[in-house]
Amino acid sequence: MPWLPEAAASDEHSLPAGETARTIELGERTVAYILRRASRRTIGLTIDHRGLRVGAPRRASLRDVETMLLRHGRWIGEKLDEWSTRRAHETLSISDGLQLPVLGGPLRIRLAIGANRCVWNLQAGEPTLTLCLRAPTDAPRVLEKALREKARELFAERLAHYAPLLGVTPPALSLSSARTRWGSCSLRSGIHLNWRLIHFPPEVTDYVVTHELAHLREMNHSPRFWAVVAGLYPDYRAARLELKRLAANCPQW
Repeated sequence: MPWLPEAAASDEHSLPAGETARTIELGERTVAYILRRASRRTIGLTIDHRGLRVGAPRRASLRDVETMLLRHGRWIGEKLDEWSTRRAHETLSISDGLQLPVLGGPLRIRLAIGANRCVWNLQAGEPTLTLCLRAPTDAPRVLEKALREKARELFAERLAHYAPLLGVTPPALSLSSARTRWGSCSLRSGIHLNWRLIHFPPEVTDYVVTHELAHLREMNHSPRFWAVVAGLYPDYRAARLELKRLAANCPQW
């Protein structure tokens, strides 16, 4: 089941009169939106670089607005994903000395000449990852490959840790590269985890892992589902908030 918290809505104190910042759960993603009430007859949705904006008649109840959002949840998710991929100004240029967050700590990227392989040095005072490149243009692909391999190792280890606590066999693991989904679970195909979780602290990864494992018991977000999550990872609420905070600034290249 796909999910991902969206970036937080604009600070409510900076919004024009008549607008409020709100969030809603659409499937497995928490979506921030701006609600603007005005003299209009229908509820309208707009999605652009600013995110989701909802125009509603002054007489419309919040329930009316949320019913409309839930009805169009799939479309909203698709459009938010499309806009996410357009944020070219947020992409990183991979250069010698670039610092990236990995497992919540800083990792220094070094560039060298080589056969498109990578060399990890995690024992030094400053952990480094050296990309040995045939050409500078190969840097994004070599870097992603290195981080994907590290992510797969971590995810497999955490699934092996938590699955027995749920009384299940560790499910098949696949890596996802979705821009706005951190994980999904299917009884048929197993668990998909976004490799970019490698940028976040271990407690955030543990939350996503336990969230998806819990879907093997409850394919929904009912109170029973959250009880399963809490049984696996009692501090999941704090980790979930941390994921929401970090998601908006996840490195992209």
